[in-house]
Amino acid sequence: MIAGVDEAGRGPLAGPVVAAAVILCPEGIAGVDDSKKLTGPRREALFATITAHCTVGVGIASVEEIDEINILWATMLAMTRAVEALGVDPAEVLVDGNRCPKWRYPSRAIVGGDALEPCISAASIIAKVTRDRMMVEADAAFPGYGWASNKGYGAPQHLDALRRLGATPLHRRSFAPISQLSLSI
Repeated sequence: MIAGVDEAGRGPLAGPVVAAAVILCPEGIAGVDDSKKLTGPRREALFATITAHCTVGVGIASVEEIDEINILWATMLAMTRAVEALGVDPAEVLVDGNRCPKWRYPSRAIVGGDALEPCISAASIIAKVTRDRMMVEADAAFPGYGWASNKGYGAPQHLDALRRLGATPLHRRSFAPISQLSLSI
C-alpha cells in the first residue's frame, strides 16, 4: 500500500492549503496526470472516479494555521492530516516536492512527482478539486474578489478588490500583499 501525497494552495493570498493522500486501487486509474495539466471537467471526472475506487484522505490547514506557523509548516500539517485521514497506515508515502513531513511513515520526496507517480497524480487531482470547490463557495460568501475563477491567487481582480474592499477572514495576513495593505490603511 503506497500512498501518494500532494497539496494545493501554497501560493494564494486567501483560503486554506489542502493536501490529499491517495492509495490507488489495484487496477489503477486511467488518465491520471498532474492536476495542472488537466482541464477542469477532466479533473472533476477523475475526482469522481478516484474517490469511488481508491482510498482517499484529505487534510486541511486553515488560514489561521498558515499565519501562525507559516505556509511551509501548514503544508506539512495538511499532508500529515491527509495521510492520517486514509484510515490505514501505508507501507510507504510518496510526496510531491523536495521534502517530507516528519512523521511515522516511511516516505520519499519526489520533485515533479505529480507527473511521475500515478498515486501522487491522483492526490494532486483530489487536492486541487477539493480546494477549488472551497474557493467557489468562498466566492459566494465574499463576492467581488473573483475567487470562483482565481481561486485566491493574486490576480488583478483579486488585488483590485483587496484595495477597494479590504481583507476578509479568509485572507492570509502573513502574506506580503495582505500585511502591506493593513500597513497602508
